[in-house]
Amino acid sequence: MEYVSRVPRAPLDGLIDDLYYLEGAPPYALLTLPPAPSALLIVNLGAPFRIRGATDSETAEYADGCVITMPTRAWVFGYPLRTRSVGVHFKPWGLAPFVPMPAAELCDRPVTIEQVWGRSAISELQDRLAAADGPQGMLTLLEEELMRRLREPAGLGLVRHTSNVIAASSGAVAIGDLSVAAGVSSTHLAQRFKELIGVTPKRLARTYRFTSTVFPLNPDGPIDWGEIAGAGGYFDQAHFSHEFREFTGLTPTRYVEVRRRFLREHPGHTLEGWPLPAD
Repeated sequence: MEYVSRVPRAPLDGLIDDLYYLEGAPPYALLTLPPAPSALLIVNLGAPFRIRGATDSETAEYADGCVITMPTRAWVFGYPLRTRSVGVHFKPWGLAPFVPMPAAELCDRPVTIEQVWGRSAISELQDRLAAADGPQGMLTLLEEELMRRLREPAGLGLVRHTSNVIAASSGAVAIGDLSVAAGVSSTHLAQRFKELIGVTPKRLARTYRFTSTVFPLNPDGPIDWGEIAGAGGYFDQAHFSHEFREFTGLTPTRYVEVRRRFLREHPGHTLEGWPLPAD
């Protein structure tokens, strides 16, 4: 697959990790994506893809693209035989300036871009992207669209600052201290987080802790789960295993087996690392 990405210019770089272009045949028809401290927007330029969200019993089809706030459970992404899209990996709070509804309404409920921006707007954007001069031209157009839509929702500064504190500690921070440092009540802080990220500060911290503990693991090397759990700040290995099941639906041992399968079958693939084969 061809994958092209870049960080956008300021002020978008304070909201977005990267803009990307993706085209080609996927490594697997279905990929499981464990939750990460990130939100996602995809503008689809190829055949429809399918998503089964954390709270869904069946998959849904997305033709124009989708918007996904920071998830709390693993979700399954179904690729067509060939895929082509541009997208945005947002920081946890970064999607809020571009959607008209509270993030809590979208938590674990992927929606189409049409539902967020309207049919005419997404159709026009797809046409412009399709006519752009290569991947970099597409990313420039997407960046311009985001700049045009950028707004400052109430409480964004508070949520961004507090989230950065959580991220800097990899989730190992006393949640009560965050509201004291911010000079607001814990209730007010939680409400702002739900409005702009979709989850509470505690849930965001749990997600940062899990990803910072699990993502760097080398599935081909020796793994001491007790040592990893302790280094990640978990009470004990049982606590760590419980978090593992809640976040991925897998045991730690099974997770490593699936990671190894990806490495074995598609060494060096651009998507290897966080997505897991689900088929």
